[in-house]
Amino acid sequence: MASLLFAGCNSDLMQVDPIQESILEEGLNISQFDLSEITEMTDFSNMRQGDFTGRFLILSKGQSLPNNLESSIQNAGGEIVKTYPEIGVAVAVARSADFHTKASSISGIESITPDLILQYTEEPNLVGPETTLDAARARQSVETSAIGTPFNYKTALFDGWQWAPASINAPKAWDAGVTGKGVRVAVIDGGFHSTHIDLAPNLDIANSISTVPGFNFNQDIGTFWHGTHVAGIVAASGFGVVGIAPKATIIGVKSLHNGSGAFEWILDGILYAATPLSQGGGGAQIINMSLGATIDYRNNWQDPAFRVFFRELQKTYDRATRYATQNGVTVIASAGNGATNYDDAKELFKLPAQNQHVLSISSTGPTGWVFGNTNFSQPAYYTDFGKSLVDFAAPGGTVGLAIVEGNYSPCTLIGTYRTATNTCAVFDQVFSTVRGTTNGNYNWAQGTSMASPALAGVVALMMEVNGGNMTPAQVRAKLSQTATDLGKPGNDEYYGRGFVDAAKAAGVN
Repeated sequence: MASLLFAGCNSDLMQVDPIQESILEEGLNISQFDLSEITEMTDFSNMRQGDFTGRFLILSKGQSLPNNLESSIQNAGGEIVKTYPEIGVAVAVARSADFHTKASSISGIESITPDLILQYTEEPNLVGPETTLDAARARQSVETSAIGTPFNYKTALFDGWQWAPASINAPKAWDAGVTGKGVRVAVIDGGFHSTHIDLAPNLDIANSISTVPGFNFNQDIGTFWHGTHVAGIVAASGFGVVGIAPKATIIGVKSLHNGSGAFEWILDGILYAATPLSQGGGGAQIINMSLGATIDYRNNWQDPAFRVFFRELQKTYDRATRYATQNGVTVIASAGNGATNYDDAKELFKLPAQNQHVLSISSTGPTGWVFGNTNFSQPAYYTDFGKSLVDFAAPGGTVGLAIVEGNYSPCTLIGTYRTATNTCAVFDQVFSTVRGTTNGNYNWAQGTSMASPALAGVVALMMEVNGGNMTPAQVRAKLSQTATDLGKPGNDEYYGRGFVDAAKAAGVN
């Protein structure tokens, strides 16, 4: 029986058992499916892992689509419903029973693969009461007019609750007036709470989109909303909490619903975000993807057809991330939460963290911050690692105090304006925006999903200082030069090229 491992953004607040990557236990053997019976999916409100959408991704042999592709697909009994000529990919649906067989032999086509619904993120099980910001009492942060004018982050209502920004020296950059202002960061994720008091000031609503059929970019399920938490880590404006780049512009790209999504939706999101505004795209300079799936090519794949299937989808994503790079867009992704060494587990491939030109980020976090412990760069117990996977490390939080050390005792966190009592380990996580029930709700979460947007925020700070013009190669080089070299000298399994430093990356001494 073929199995598929899911990873990337399983951001959990707390659980008794160690975090494990979810396993899709249904047999996803392509030979068991009659492709002639796959109808196009139209209702995505009750998606199930392993469902086929009824749409097929067509990958051309070259970078351009064949000139006669539309007529060839029609002759094979299908219909082209979408094209991505910039990367040589098209999307088709079947109109006859033998479409897949006939279309596979079309000249100029490398592959035609059925698209699949996967679970890319999971909404965490919240521990303790959700923390709500009273908008009427929110303190206004000082507007930044130019680099050099300090950003007053200490007026945030939850000042004193966030260890993550200080762990990478972000306040030093803010004191120098470096806030990411003018830099555009696309967050490809789930739904975005567009009226949240900390997101609304920085959210480009006009250019935020949903690639999930039937849903707007500001819709999702539950009260956490993974995309909302991630967006706050990048650029919360400082009313309640402060994002790493508190004046950066967020482009919300909803490509998942309730954590699930099709390959096509994420592909659509990458290409939209990486396309300039003048060409109808999102005009991003940075793309953050706190999402992912782990493909096991060796141990759990008995059917060769499935290996081919996912390799072709991997190539499709490579073309998308290469397109982003060619457009000058830096692509960042979470490394995953399976506590797996990818140098040893060579049969595994992490999508999209290991795709071409993607910066893959591992997670760190303290153990007992409320006790005064400042080991912020300690690798989180759940983070995936390996030189073949990790490029850099950033704060993603951890409840290792409870899970690893067994300490479930309560603690009180005393902030500048607010106090909270909860299990001590809760406060070692990352505090950020959530959907909640109002326009001002916040909560904690842990995961490489939280580390990836922290680095995205750092890159936004760098870009502001450099006038917004930094190629992905320049970004990688600057991060490598300024990150703190921890672990083994040079490229390390847990830290890659180092633990990121926001102030140094932004040129602030």
